Amino acid sequence: MKRRFRDRADAGAQLADLLPVDLHDPVVLALPRGGVPVARVVADRLGAPLDVLVARKLGAPSQPELGIGAIAEGGGAALSADTVRALRISEDDIQRLIEREQAELQRRVERYRGGRLLPHLGGRDVVLVDDGLATGVTAEAALGALRAQHPARLILAVPVGPPEAARRLAPPADEVVCVVLTRHLVAVGTWYHDFTQTTDAEVVELLNR
Repeated sequence: MKRRFRDRADAGAQLADLLPVDLHDPVVLALPRGGVPVARVVADRLGAPLDVLVARKLGAPSQPELGIGAIAEGGGAALSADTVRALRISEDDIQRLIEREQAELQRRVERYRGGRLLPHLGGRDVVLVDDGLATGVTAEAALGALRAQHPARLILAVPVGPPEAARRLAPPADEVVCVVLTRHLVAVGTWYHDFTQTTDAEVVELLNR
């Protein structure tokens, strides 16, 4: 398989080429950590401010790498009902997962923004950026949180993802922009030559740039 992106910055440049040109007072929000280097390029290209919208995946109790849902700051949440039923995960188990991930979510909000609130989003065009979609459940939770802020237009922008996830997220997004839609995703990282993990320090540096 040909890898489409050199790194996250290259993915951001290709993504920016596909975004609408008629954005009104745009703000770019990244899903950290990997979405931030992509979003930095998008924000610079749009001449828009960049911030983060922190979300956390909920991993199955017996298989933490398997996402059964996600939570986002501002109260956004999403669950994969089919997966929860198939694994027979109880409501008590889900609540424990949420409480555990909520603590890490708050740590990251404080680390990345230091108590600073999200910018005002009402009436603005908001572009939510990640480095790729897998199940889309984390993006779904984030979009739910952002929709509650009453943006004029809410766009999800990702370099790569499966078409079924993109369809499922429009709505809650008004539009999904994706460079590569593929049913053969395997893993997001396989579409990058360099998919080195982004650190907290890099996130902070990119936000302050």
